[in-house]
Amino acid sequence: MGHNMRLDYATYTKRGFLLGVALFLLGAIGTAVGPSLIGQLPGWEQTALFDSMVIGIATGFFSVFGFGIFLPLTD
Repeated sequence: MGHNMRLDYATYTKRGFLLGVALFLLGAIGTAVGPSLIGQLPGWEQTALFDSMVIGIATGFFSVFGFGIFLPLTD
């Protein structure tokens, strides 16, 4: 009944950081390459790509801070 489940903080940190990098790159590449491929991007696409970059930076930072620094200290 008493399963001793421990979180693998290193794996969560790496995956969260890579997810953040992927979101950031998606937004950055889409912003840089999109207009040259299809012309002027609509406002909602520019907003979505910018938000992807911001969320990617936040995800990368908070996954490293949360799973790499804060949670292991509280364990």
